[in-house]
Amino acid sequence: MLCCLTYAPLAARAADTKPNVLFIAVDDLNDWIGVLGGHPQVKTPHLDRLARRGMIFRRAYCAAPACNPSRTALMTGLRPSRTGVYHNSQPWRPALPDVVTLSQHYMANGYQVMGGGKIFHGAFNDPDSWHHYEKAPGSPRPAPQVLQDPTSRSGGIIWGVLDAPDEEMGDYKTVSWAVSELEKERDQPFFLACGIYRPHMPWQVPRKYYDMYPPDKVVLPEVPKEDLEDIPQAGRRVARPEGDHAKMIETGNWRFAVQAYMASISFADAQVGRLLDALDKSPHRDSTLIVLWGDHGWHLGEKEHWRKFALWEEATRTPLIVVAPGVTQPGRACETPVSLLDIYPTLLDLCSLPSRKELDGVSLRPLLVNPETAWERPALITHGRHSHALRTQRWRFIQYADGSRELYDHDADPMEWKNLAGDPRFAEEIQALAKWLPTDNAPDVPNQQERRRARREAEEE
Repeated sequence: MLCCLTYAPLAARAADTKPNVLFIAVDDLNDWIGVLGGHPQVKTPHLDRLARRGMIFRRAYCAAPACNPSRTALMTGLRPSRTGVYHNSQPWRPALPDVVTLSQHYMANGYQVMGGGKIFHGAFNDPDSWHHYEKAPGSPRPAPQVLQDPTSRSGGIIWGVLDAPDEEMGDYKTVSWAVSELEKERDQPFFLACGIYRPHMPWQVPRKYYDMYPPDKVVLPEVPKEDLEDIPQAGRRVARPEGDHAKMIETGNWRFAVQAYMASISFADAQVGRLLDALDKSPHRDSTLIVLWGDHGWHLGEKEHWRKFALWEEATRTPLIVVAPGVTQPGRACETPVSLLDIYPTLLDLCSLPSRKELDGVSLRPLLVNPETAWERPALITHGRHSHALRTQRWRFIQYADGSRELYDHDADPMEWKNLAGDPRFAEEIQALAKWLPTDNAPDVPNQQERRRARREAEEE
């Protein structure tokens, strides 16, 4: 069993030898994995065995509930309220020309740095952040009759069974490339990033993964009818109950969509298993750190909402697993809320690389050594300028750009069904939490359309 593997402590290795890093990103993966218990039926044996191998952070949160701002924040170490990158449509590099990304910092410190699949948001990859980058290959599509089946689409939510082997899938090919890199002998340490695209939509994966979840047995998220009645208008606009969720109910597709999302998770899990197996067969097994993260969560009807793009628990909680030989102990879990912004400084600390003062996160090494370490910092999540959420072990506090608020007590209400923000008994708690909100909120970075318009205007002048 992988959880029983032993490793040579990093500290015992030569002082001038740096550990390798296997950096695994899984797109749109929420807390529906076995070890996090987000759904009672999901099957993720490989993610679970990875967690048993090191430490899982049971309360890890994205910096932003959308691909581009989340990944930009993680890879630059800067929160959205500092960069102005709040949404998927905003190119980050033109706005941050001098920022040193995580992978660039490794390049500058003697590492061979390779990436493949989706690490940055697909539209805004950064060639200067890699010695080599393997572009994500495409995947097959379902037959036309499947795509026309009413049980394979509801509004903008798309899925479909593939009668194709795993080997034809883009993620399989990306992982195969990463496996080939792990098999190589090297004379310098490496940073290998592998981005797995599923369970990002479309949820189109081979049939065997669908067969793991018979639709008539699928358990749906529990959604009280009155769940949106006590939240402010800003929150209802985020939820858009008249959109995807209404369509799911109207078409009777809810359970088919949940089946498809879980099938896509299990497909991604199988690819993680291939990476772990390859590492264990490689010459780098005992000298490689592993970090696995998801860029944000995903709603499948909770709060009558679908997709990410929200400041509630399901859109912001995501897996974070760290295996650091000689630092982490097998099978440990940390309940302290942490941010994906903390990955950058944590890896620098674990690899004994120079720190960077501009980073907004902090090293998680104290928690990796002892998960009971006192930790006062809440996790901060941002979705749009001036709209933020804070997560402590007990509370989720949301303040929208219009000043309206939500407060949830996770000790009593883990599903966030009762908004306490209007209850005067919690005024002091809100005041204490609000002190952690950013005081500066950078203006929005121009999106692609705005940048093109500005260029045309400059040319006309």
